[in-house]
Amino acid sequence: MTVKETSEYLRIPLPTVYYLVQRGQLPAVQIGGRWRIKRSLLDRDVLRKEEEAGQPTVMVVDDDPALQALFKQFLKKAGFGRLVVGTGAEAISLAKKQKFDFVFLDLKLPDVPGDEVYSQLKELHPDLPIVIITGYPDSEVLSRILSHGPVTVIKKPLEYDQLNKAVKQLGHKGSETPA
Repeated sequence: MTVKETSEYLRIPLPTVYYLVQRGQLPAVQIGGRWRIKRSLLDRDVLRKEEEAGQPTVMVVDDDPALQALFKQFLKKAGFGRLVVGTGAEAISLAKKQKFDFVFLDLKLPDVPGDEVYSQLKELHPDLPIVIITGYPDSEVLSRILSHGPVTVIKKPLEYDQLNKAVKQLGHKGSETPA
């Protein structure tokens, strides 16, 4: 498949596909200066890899590159399969294709309000644990989420220990030492 076809297949933005290909996170080869992705490897390696390995899978939805880096480092050290996305649309698209053990969700996203992403994720997977990360704990968006029932909330700025505690509360071992 071409990069454009992959973008349509995964329902994620074209720049995100290029980013993932260049970082080696999608199975791709470069032929004549163009990237090609094999659909069978994409389905097997990307969408199913963590499930087959028995590794808990986590999706992080946050558009802040510094927080994305913190999550990647923490989750790798804690032994989780992880997908980090920057938009609500990407999160919803991935949740339609794959089941996650839990999600860290920022409330302020560039495209879709956090409460709407929360609702759609819960509609797809009602038992999915979602941890809210926000710098605005008094926001109306958070109030709308809380109206659905109790939820774990972590206030920004995030710290390694907060992430570890949240992961342990969800029944996973977490990471013992800071990265």
